[in-house]
Amino acid sequence: MMKNYKGIKIEIKPTGEQIEKINKTIGTGRFLYNFYIAYNKEIYEKEKRFVTGFEFSKYINNVFIKENPDKSWIKDVSSKSNKQAIMNSEKAFKRFFNKISSFPKFKKKSHNNQKCYFFKNNKTDFEFYRHKIKIPTLKFVRLKEYGYIPKNANIKSATISKEGDRYFLSLILEIKKEIEKNSIQKNLQTKEGIGIDLGIKDFATCSDGQVFKNINKTFKVRKIEKKLKREQRKKSRKYLSCKKMGKNFYECKNFQKQKLVIDKLFFRLNCIRNDYINKVINMLTKTKLKYITIEDLKVSNMIKNKHLSKVISQQKFYEFRTKLLNKCKENNIELRIVSTFYPSSKLCSNCGNKKQDLKLKDRIYKCCNCGLEIDRDYNASLNLRNSIEYTILK
Repeated sequence: MMKNYKGIKIEIKPTGEQIEKINKTIGTGRFLYNFYIAYNKEIYEKEKRFVTGFEFSKYINNVFIKENPDKSWIKDVSSKSNKQAIMNSEKAFKRFFNKISSFPKFKKKSHNNQKCYFFKNNKTDFEFYRHKIKIPTLKFVRLKEYGYIPKNANIKSATISKEGDRYFLSLILEIKKEIEKNSIQKNLQTKEGIGIDLGIKDFATCSDGQVFKNINKTFKVRKIEKKLKREQRKKSRKYLSCKKMGKNFYECKNFQKQKLVIDKLFFRLNCIRNDYINKVINMLTKTKLKYITIEDLKVSNMIKNKHLSKVISQQKFYEFRTKLLNKCKENNIELRIVSTFYPSSKLCSNCGNKKQDLKLKDRIYKCCNCGLEIDRDYNASLNLRNSIEYTILK
């Protein structure tokens, strides 16, 4: 028997009291996350040392709350949820020290996607039925979608996220899976691998001839984006009117209503893009391939181009890679990553000749050596499929 972990996301219908408690937990977590960053800055300037999450947690419970009785509301919510918010902040610092990401940023109240964490304390926690689930400190919460949680699932932890005016529950499930004896033989019977070239004109071009169009060029997405721009202009006008009256825009109800309209539109666009990525990955992995080869794209460097930054960020290349890796693990498919500096577009897939003067506007690849004329993206996908130098993602 082999233990596997799986994540699922379901929409929930909390009561008024539960919504109040969720919002309080989210707010407390945000306060501790930001306070940890500020406290570390202060200590580093004075003593030139780093405060760990464990030390900060002790400081909050034993010193800070006693010195500031008005901050006693920190203890009103789940202690494990608060601890997780501090650990997330510490993780952000460690990523910065390892040069993986930039210096940790403060979380804003106005940000759309906000989360709080719940962990298993007792055996009865995360007890679930078809239409409801028991969450620590919240008791039973009604589910909006039924039948997504497997009957014999062992739930390890839960995250409640707020997106616009809707609440979602993300669960980590432990699933016991039997290792198949003939898994090696099954892999030998599968098809050969494919190369995938990700781009802006088309989302993905495969070496087997499949082309997945750019979802952001469709009429549906463009219509929502047009509406979003219009609603954002309304929001800016309401912000100016609040400023003229001398009101704080957090207290202005019309401004908050308009912000909610924009949050809903952003959420809808995000759902359309995520759904398209999931469908593309499902179509690629269901054919029982031996391997899939993709290029190691440095999206952070690509976004530096001010003319293409918005288009590149809308394509969600990193999310595609993360989801593809998880799906490949499920289906025993080898995911290969080719170096960023591999000239997949400049090499001829027929003779291997390298065309140095290839420009971005040249959409048809014309080989000077063998006379091959082929679509640029399709040529790149063939080169990725035939690449010898690669690393296997695990």
